[in-house]
Amino acid sequence: MRIVKEAEERKNEILDAAEELFVTKGYDKTSTGDILDKVGIARGTLYYHFKSKEDILNAMIERINDTLIGRAKKIASDTSVPVIERVVMAISALKVDSAIGDEIIDQVHRPQNALMHQKMQTNLIEGILPVITGLVKEGIKEGIFTTVYPEQTTEMLIVYSSVAFDDDYDTDAKRQEMRIKAFLGNAEKLLGAKEGSLQKAMRKLFR
Repeated sequence: MRIVKEAEERKNEILDAAEELFVTKGYDKTSTGDILDKVGIARGTLYYHFKSKEDILNAMIERINDTLIGRAKKIASDTSVPVIERVVMAISALKVDSAIGDEIIDQVHRPQNALMHQKMQTNLIEGILPVITGLVKEGIKEGIFTTVYPEQTTEMLIVYSSVAFDDDYDTDAKRQEMRIKAFLGNAEKLLGAKEGSLQKAMRKLFR
């Protein structure tokens, strides 16, 4: 008897199977046929949800981003933790820490996947901006920050850091260390924070 499932449930079932295959076999060595066999569905069912293997990878990226942003939002909402600590913890929550995440990161850093990489970064930035901006505004109310441009300042810092500290940007340790020092110093100035107030807490982001 053929089992008919809701579209969202079937879509997630396909993604779960593809994730497992991408981790065990690697993205390049996994075919759509492998995914079909794993889920036990017809090719037409797969193509109803996803046009290609690349489309599946894109959906995985979106799902991972949604999970990371959700994690950051939960951290940001915990007012029992000091604002600066929540800023650091929320940003740290965006770090991919799973086997499938590592495989996807490897894929998006390949030259031929530059647009996919850009899309992943853009979606993540768009999701985290309101979260961190909310914390900056909270910090302004508490007198920790004094910037009159909380949204724009947050955007500048996040967009710059997403490029300058990307794993694929620069592997020279000395240049990276100088870049970190400059970033932390300028972050304090842009946010209008007391000199040295962010250095210790935000250093955790670069370990």
